[in-house]
Amino acid sequence: MQTAVAAIVERVRAAHASGEPLCIQGGGSKSFYGGPPTGSVLDTTTLAGAADHEPTELVVTAPAGMRVLDLEEQLAAQGQCLAFEPPRFTAATTVGGMVAAGLSGPSRASAGALRDHVLGMTLVSGSGELLQFGGRVIKNVAGYDVSRLVAGSLGILGVIVEVSLKVLPRAAAETTLRFDCKPGEALAHLHAWAGRPLPLDASAWWNGSLIVRLRGSEAAVAEGTAALGGETIDAAAAAPFWESLRDHTDPFFVAAEDAIEHHDATLWRLSLPQTAPLLGLAGDELIEWHGAQRWLVTALPATEVRAAAAAASGHATAFRTRDRSTGVFAPLAPPLLAIHERLKRAFDPKGILNRGRLLPGL
Repeated sequence: MQTAVAAIVERVRAAHASGEPLCIQGGGSKSFYGGPPTGSVLDTTTLAGAADHEPTELVVTAPAGMRVLDLEEQLAAQGQCLAFEPPRFTAATTVGGMVAAGLSGPSRASAGALRDHVLGMTLVSGSGELLQFGGRVIKNVAGYDVSRLVAGSLGILGVIVEVSLKVLPRAAAETTLRFDCKPGEALAHLHAWAGRPLPLDASAWWNGSLIVRLRGSEAAVAEGTAALGGETIDAAAAAPFWESLRDHTDPFFVAAEDAIEHHDATLWRLSLPQTAPLLGLAGDELIEWHGAQRWLVTALPATEVRAAAAAASGHATAFRTRDRSTGVFAPLAPPLLAIHERLKRAFDPKGILNRGRLLPGL
């Protein structure tokens, strides 16, 4: 992989010298996310190879061009996993793209976000410097936590070369339960269950059904199942459901793409406090993360959606939309925007990397 790294360093240095904008691209599975890609493609799939997995240390170091599916297969062979369940929008999704997007799947509310599992990183800055941050151990407190800063930055701070991640053993037991209820009732249930010692790992409400997943020891899952009741879903049916929710192949997301294509709708990702009430916005809604993440398909104006999310102490992201010209992420307050601008200048002085993907002008 050293040859591939050297080639990327030289390409970035040449672009820095000329001011040529570069579009960092791995598997291309998230080209829809964030601002429109601009510039010449910088292919990171050349940064491929096997991951360095240390099962006893619960750490894996993977090259950015490695497919997430291949990484998870390697971990599964040792009975371990990426607990945050990153979405794999296609089979080509890479480790670098996974970290750059910073997205997490159904177990986010219990396992933590992707950035919580990042331990260290090797990065090529916008001026072509090869930088290393963090380490390959769980207990690492030296210096600034730049690795987690890069997670979710959509490539505007540098080209990810490799990343070290905390991994966890697979749960000993798992059960999925279903309840018939309205969205308000679902939120009430989830709020009440949150205050109890239950191994509640994931939840999703859509179209009159609340689906919850319990994970943990066999005893804890058995006790939780007895305490909650509901309809037990067979594992053979439950596993594909959670996979489809994770990878956005569930009927809700399929219908959302059709609405975007034919009715100029937008798929909004609403990040809210778990205790936030229903926002009452027109459109189809799916509730995840025990109420903290809500997907909304609607043709409502962006100003109305963002205002409703802000009123509930949250924010709204235009996750999938045909028109990205007005910005995808919620506008930042001036002091916070100034911090982003300074960080961008420090890592990418000429602003050549993934220009405009995270915020206009960055």
